Amino acid sequence: MKKTSIWLVALIVICLAAASTVAISAKSATQESDIFIRKAKEEVVLYTIHRGSYDKIGPVIGNLYALAGKKGISPRGSVYYVYLNNPNQLSSQHWLTEVRIPVSKDALKAAGTLGEMTDIKTLSATDVAVAVKPQGQADPSGIYNKLYAWISKEGYITTDSAREVFLTNVMSGNYAMMKTEIIIPIQKFPPAKN
Repeated sequence: MKKTSIWLVALIVICLAAASTVAISAKSATQESDIFIRKAKEEVVLYTIHRGSYDKIGPVIGNLYALAGKKGISPRGSVYYVYLNNPNQLSSQHWLTEVRIPVSKDALKAAGTLGEMTDIKTLSATDVAVAVKPQGQADPSGIYNKLYAWISKEGYITTDSAREVFLTNVMSGNYAMMKTEIIIPIQKFPPAKN
């Protein structure tokens, strides 16, 4: 009985040590993976430009999906925004946002026919730095600051405006409860010579 108890205690200690090592490794991996790089593939997007406050974009998204349906354009991914200017430097009436919906390549047939501020275009493949805004966080400015600082520290430069991909229902209108990916196109500095 004593031998069994000693082995049982030893097994429990080994399991606890292994569990704490796994927990520490998982915590480190989470901290290291707060920001990561991935390759954004070439994609075709249906887009429109919105001028004004972000909280007024809901109808714009609805109209863009309605246009896609009317024109027989098939959405192929989550809606996302591209922020074309800095909201900290302008009043909300001057904020410019490009609202994008990934669509199938056959949608390119409709390019140039959808209106003055709405069209379809192809985006080139690029490397992007990515950070996640979790549900429950209303102000993403800390994530943006950390992401831009990381890009610089790691020897990259930005090549385009920041994007925010909505991983939860954007039509709910409650930004704080939306999980998003904040994505910034990047390249190594100095740029590679072709």
